[in-house]
Amino acid sequence: MAGGLVALLDDVAAIAKVAAASIDDIGAAAGKASVKAAGVVVDDTAVTPRYVHGFSPKRELPIIRKIAIGSIRNKLLIILPVAMILSQFLPQALPYLLIAGGLFLCYEGAEKVYEALTGGHHDDDEDTTAALGGPEHEKTMVSGAIRTDLILSAEIMVISLSSVEDEPFLTRLIVLIVVAILITVLVYGVVALIVKMDDIGLALAKRKSTFSQRIGRGLVAAMPKVMTVLTVVGIAAMLWVGGHILLVNVGEAGFHWPADVLHDLEHWFGELVHGGFGGVLSWTAGTVVSALVGLVVGAIVVLMLHLIPKRKKKKDAAAH
Repeated sequence: MAGGLVALLDDVAAIAKVAAASIDDIGAAAGKASVKAAGVVVDDTAVTPRYVHGFSPKRELPIIRKIAIGSIRNKLLIILPVAMILSQFLPQALPYLLIAGGLFLCYEGAEKVYEALTGGHHDDDEDTTAALGGPEHEKTMVSGAIRTDLILSAEIMVISLSSVEDEPFLTRLIVLIVVAILITVLVYGVVALIVKMDDIGLALAKRKSTFSQRIGRGLVAAMPKVMTVLTVVGIAAMLWVGGHILLVNVGEAGFHWPADVLHDLEHWFGELVHGGFGGVLSWTAGTVVSALVGLVVGAIVVLMLHLIPKRKKKKDAAAH
């Protein structure tokens, strides 16, 4: 009886070790997947605050909560089933999905660079509408934010899936669920903090303490600069991630030389300096090249999309 109990305890311990190892593997895979999707996460964080611009402070957090709920629905109810079905039955489609996503990121990044250079902004009308702050306008802005989130969330989930495509089905499923929840909480938690930072600063500025007043005024003064930096980082991250996705997955689709050139370039820079700094230099070179590729490819897409409507208008004008 004692021997049987000991054997049972040994089996339980062995199962516990396997379970712990599985949890560690899932945690490591989820962490790796989240890191690969970091560029899109930064962009998602940079994009979302504009959807609450112009609304009263008491509506800001409820609006963010609605968008966050829509985001988790996008990830778990729409994107996750499609991604899992494709990864199980049509895994060869994954590189092409990533190429399409990479093109979209390059286009978005290049479009924002174009807007910064020309002073244009395609969301001015939406911002003006939001400033009215009515229930219908709030509904419109939330819907628009959730639609934008669907695209960005699809990028995050597909990039994350590419990190664990060789794992068993259940591991892939759990990792994507963990990533979906983790990324949503992270993005919209940070967005809520950013949006309310002005109010926090104003509250501190009204306190009797001179120190609190200085901190409060500093926060209020710093927020426009923080938003500007966040926007720039978001654009750079989109171009970097989009370019890197294209280079790697064009190779996966059969055209290996772009990824080979990137790898050789990273290796060459890494060999310039021995030690840890060589790795930093290698990563920096790869990041800059990926961002430049993203900018060039995105600029081509932006140029095409801007030229086609103009030609159509000219043809219509000539016809009349």
